[in-house]
Amino acid sequence: MNILIVEDDRGLNRGIKLSLDGFSCLQAYSVGEAEKMLENKCSLVILDINLPDGSGLDLCRRIKKKYGVPVIFLTANDMEYDIVTGLESGADDYITKPFSLAVLRARVNAVLRRNFTGEKVFSEGGFMFDFERMEFYVRGQAVELSKTEQRLLRLFVNNRGITLSRDMLIDRIWSEGAEFVEENALSVAVSRLRAKLGAAPIKTVYGIGYVWEK
Repeated sequence: MNILIVEDDRGLNRGIKLSLDGFSCLQAYSVGEAEKMLENKCSLVILDINLPDGSGLDLCRRIKKKYGVPVIFLTANDMEYDIVTGLESGADDYITKPFSLAVLRARVNAVLRRNFTGEKVFSEGGFMFDFERMEFYVRGQAVELSKTEQRLLRLFVNNRGITLSRDMLIDRIWSEGAEFVEENALSVAVSRLRAKLGAAPIKTVYGIGYVWEK
């Protein structure tokens, strides 16, 4: 899951990347660099408004129109008018500087959860998953999945071909309401999901996480 950080302060850009450990972060320092990197598949953009070669507001409008991915403004522009203008340009959240890196990470996760609807029905290769009705079939045979397995499966099929890190999967699946997650909980959940789905193309990427291969 790629997060594009568009911030011309290189030290701050690097700090944001480090705080988002578990995500794959792309770094841009200008509007021009950001527009080139957006050709990669991005799941979210963290965007400053005041950039050396243009306005983050205009870039946000183009991102929403062309790519439809969520945008979080991270900027020193902290007046009420600035915030309203930022949100009206299409941003999903607006954070003012100075800020807490822990709060930024929490807001990133919240925006991703809100926007991560993906496909309601997936049908491919003998699989049919209806996430809205919570009905799952493998070659026409119904399969019962736990809530955890359903969340895990939805992350996989909505990010086909993208390696998802273990940290990101744990954060997205167990972040709400779980004070402690056993170290092997993810491995067990993936193992059970594989057993129920049979020939599902869930590949282990050693040292990183998992990917649903296209």
